[in-house]
Amino acid sequence: MTNLFLPLIADVTGDVNNPVNFTFFIGCMAMMAASAFFFLSLNQFDKKWRTSVLVSGLITFIAAVHYWYMRDAAMAGSLDNVTAFRYVDWILTVPLMCVEFYLILKVAGATKSLMWKMIILSIVMLVTGYFGESGIGPFDAQIWGLISGIAYALIALEIWVGGASKLAKAAGEDTAYAHKVLCWFVLVGWAIYPIGYMAGTDGWYNVLGLDGLDMNVWYNIADAINKIGFGLVVYSLAVKKTA
Repeated sequence: MTNLFLPLIADVTGDVNNPVNFTFFIGCMAMMAASAFFFLSLNQFDKKWRTSVLVSGLITFIAAVHYWYMRDAAMAGSLDNVTAFRYVDWILTVPLMCVEFYLILKVAGATKSLMWKMIILSIVMLVTGYFGESGIGPFDAQIWGLISGIAYALIALEIWVGGASKLAKAAGEDTAYAHKVLCWFVLVGWAIYPIGYMAGTDGWYNVLGLDGLDMNVWYNIADAINKIGFGLVVYSLAVKKTA
């Protein structure tokens, strides 16, 4: 792997019209704009909801910084660096997205054990996914992907039919609705990531014809939808609860 710490403005010569490079650029700008929006809106909310909106801003801000570096790395042809930066981004932001569930359900009695359960599952999901993409460890991409998929499924089960779902029903109509929308983001939006994983690794799923797709385009689209979308749902709930 080449030097992970690229200069903030790299000497790149890649084609900005390339779908990968273009989606990195759009993703970076979208995340920056979302971060500014969330941070600048903090003072309009009751104190108990500011943390939720702040976390939304942190998620998109962390992603924006990493997208800046990933864009430069992609245009310079350093795809190993792109993968490394992406998983550093995810290992920071995905657990924070799990924290959002805890924060909005805290009013209904959500405990930190629920939060840590989801955080640990998300870390397992990401670490095994990274091992699969990078060819690390004793297993091939199929096995690592299976382990990652199981962790993802457990998160989905927890929020759809587990303890988080029960808390959402007891938290009131607005919170229950926001929780359900976030659940759909996890079920549908997060499902884009396995498609990208299968497009970028070898396994039985090659028969699906996904190997002709560029996984970075899939990942970039999914990140923009999920991270900004998550934040907007939390923002909307905070507005309703503050009004």
